[in-house]
Amino acid sequence: MTSNKSASPNAPALAERGFENPAPGGSAGVPVRALAPAPSAPREMRPSARQLGIVELWRRGSGRPLRLWLEMILLAVSYGAYSLIRNAVPEHETSAFRHARSIWAFEQRLGIGVEKAINHAVNRVEWLIVGMNYYYATLHFAVTLAVLIWLYRGHARHFSAGRTVLLVGTGLALLGFAFYPLAPPRLMTNVGFIDTVAVHHTWGAMSSPSVAPVSNQFAAMPSMHFGWSLWCGLTIVLLARRRWVKILGVAYPLATLTVIVATANHFWMDAVGGALCIAVGAGLATLMYRASERRGAGSVARLDRSPARP
Repeated sequence: MTSNKSASPNAPALAERGFENPAPGGSAGVPVRALAPAPSAPREMRPSARQLGIVELWRRGSGRPLRLWLEMILLAVSYGAYSLIRNAVPEHETSAFRHARSIWAFEQRLGIGVEKAINHAVNRVEWLIVGMNYYYATLHFAVTLAVLIWLYRGHARHFSAGRTVLLVGTGLALLGFAFYPLAPPRLMTNVGFIDTVAVHHTWGAMSSPSVAPVSNQFAAMPSMHFGWSLWCGLTIVLLARRRWVKILGVAYPLATLTVIVATANHFWMDAVGGALCIAVGAGLATLMYRASERRGAGSVARLDRSPARP
């Protein structure tokens, strides 16, 4: 007597319901799930933007950047628009000096109005103050550009988040330039501040004869020299692997803060304003990524609900 090895005629229907082909002899079969191999270990789940603050988004990354030429155009257009708008803001001289006197009086009441003492002390060392003048005129742009290139080349998946924080924070600074004109301390010669560029004939700074006619002299609040240096420092500290590079990331904004005060280009409070621009820019960038993620999740949900094609 031979055994019946033919498959049951109901095998396709049973398979569609999640059962194996019936066993020889017409047995009902067992669920596929019971015979399936154990699933492999799940991959590490990537936290969503809703679960992360901007620091973690910055650290973990937020996706690939645009093509290099598109990123270059975006940054060039953004910086050009920033410079154009900054310098096109009307120079309200009376308001600017009134605000400067108010900030100077406020800092003195707090006991932190030491900018003039620092300005005079550093000005006595000619090589140091001349070096700081050139630092102020050049590194502001050069270091920020270098960090952007380093970010794109070495940490591409972090570039979008970092670039967005920088652009949004810089855009916010324009509100300060427009609605709170402020004279820098170097123009308050009646108070006793020294314009170190004028005294030492430094090239390229905002108050130098070649630049002053095309630059808004009353756009001191917020200080984006400090704001951009803070962005650079945070980016380096969060992403650099070597400890000495991280130390440079901490030192750069501190050095910039010293320079902007010693050269009498900014008050302490201007630096606070620059830091706030970057902080608020980071918060707005986080909201932008969360909104983008919700839109993406909604699109996926709509695709899941759509009927499958036959």
